[in-house]
Amino acid sequence: MTTHTPLSPPEDPTGTPGPDHLKAGLKNRHLSMIAIGGVIGAGLFVGSGAGIAATGPGILLSYTLAGALVVLVMRMLGEMAAADPQSGSFSAYADRALGRWAGFTIGWLYWFFWVVVLAVEATAGAKILHGWMPGVPQWGFALIVMAALTATNLSSVSSYGEFEFWFAGIKVVAIGAFLVVGALAVFGVLPGTRAVGADNLLHHGGFLPHGVGAVFTGMLTVVFAFMGSEIVTLAAGESPDPARAVAKATNSVIWRIGVFYLGSILIVVTLLPWDSADVSSSPYVAVLKHVGLPGAAPLMDFIVLTAVLSCLNSGMYTASRMAFSLGRRGDAPKAFARVTGRGVPRTAILASVVFGFVAVFFNYTSPKTVFGFLLNSSGAVALFVWLVICVSQLRMRRILERESPEKLTVRMWLYPYLTWVTIGLVVFVLGYMFTTADGRRQMVLSLVAAAVVLVAAQIVGLRRRAAARA
Repeated sequence: MTTHTPLSPPEDPTGTPGPDHLKAGLKNRHLSMIAIGGVIGAGLFVGSGAGIAATGPGILLSYTLAGALVVLVMRMLGEMAAADPQSGSFSAYADRALGRWAGFTIGWLYWFFWVVVLAVEATAGAKILHGWMPGVPQWGFALIVMAALTATNLSSVSSYGEFEFWFAGIKVVAIGAFLVVGALAVFGVLPGTRAVGADNLLHHGGFLPHGVGAVFTGMLTVVFAFMGSEIVTLAAGESPDPARAVAKATNSVIWRIGVFYLGSILIVVTLLPWDSADVSSSPYVAVLKHVGLPGAAPLMDFIVLTAVLSCLNSGMYTASRMAFSLGRRGDAPKAFARVTGRGVPRTAILASVVFGFVAVFFNYTSPKTVFGFLLNSSGAVALFVWLVICVSQLRMRRILERESPEKLTVRMWLYPYLTWVTIGLVVFVLGYMFTTADGRRQMVLSLVAAAVVLVAAQIVGLRRRAAARA
């Protein structure tokens, strides 16, 4: 039988850090932009072309399904986070609802996911910068951006928030401008364009040129682009009013996904043929070239670089806060739970960054072996996280209703039915990954990584119980 500890208070209700408290240094504008920017990753700009090529205009259905899944998961997470804001977010809730093993396992897997992302994003950013300044080696730029953003995160949480505010702001302005220009081009308002109607949506093989099954294949390519939506629930613990911030962020996730993802992809597949080479390689650049915007490629490189730096910045923050939470709960070295006078978990940040640097090194020396293993073994972690959030919410709702019903300011719709529907959808996507070679490889290696962490959780649990009996 699982025993449940009382709901814990926000990790820093006063804003004054103690020996193991974070500082409430994030302002409302920081959290608002973190919530908005969290769903706009570099994958939207550069990865959507592969999904369009694999699915055709039907990629809109793939984004709709993946977006609906994220909305439901975020609603469940918002319910728990509004009632009990924690830097460990879903890991802390899994710990309480399912047992120490669950919080330990999903927390370390999530940390692993983000430190691997650090290497991916640092390399992507370095590649763009190297293209602008080929005299500096690519690894040099990777080192520079990692060091610069490490310094930012070590300074204070408000520094992270300020950088993310501007990074996310650039992404939002870019997407907003793209939507306006693209819509004008679709209706033939811009000079040199004509109204295209539904020609590109229905011709070139039809709306589903590769069949209905391609919708689910496309879903596999886009579902991971939404990873990052949950960051705001981790960051809320370092704000003056975390419950309000979480409620606001989870309530707005529907329009954020609808506008930024569905809106921009709709413009791409409406304005241009889905099977053109330019769309499959770089859909947003293709649209900008189509409307006659000079310097489309360099402009998109700048926007992608901003998205990369935003993801890198948030990755450091997210990994370090998860490590901090694990340390605070005794599932990681105690040093991870210590904070500086500015309320920053320095050791947790440095440990995360060191692993990120090691991963960057392997990305250059062994991209197809060691780094390929790291990348594939973290590939399905997003789905594991969403599944744990769903199962935790089933248990946490009953606990909250029994112990603190007044804290249920955000509620999951149609509980428990929609929760079970979401669990079924996540399990379906996990199973569907086995139908493709890349998905199968990621699932197998991710399950191996999960098994290793789960065994570690059991060993730690046995030692903890033995120490308690001693």
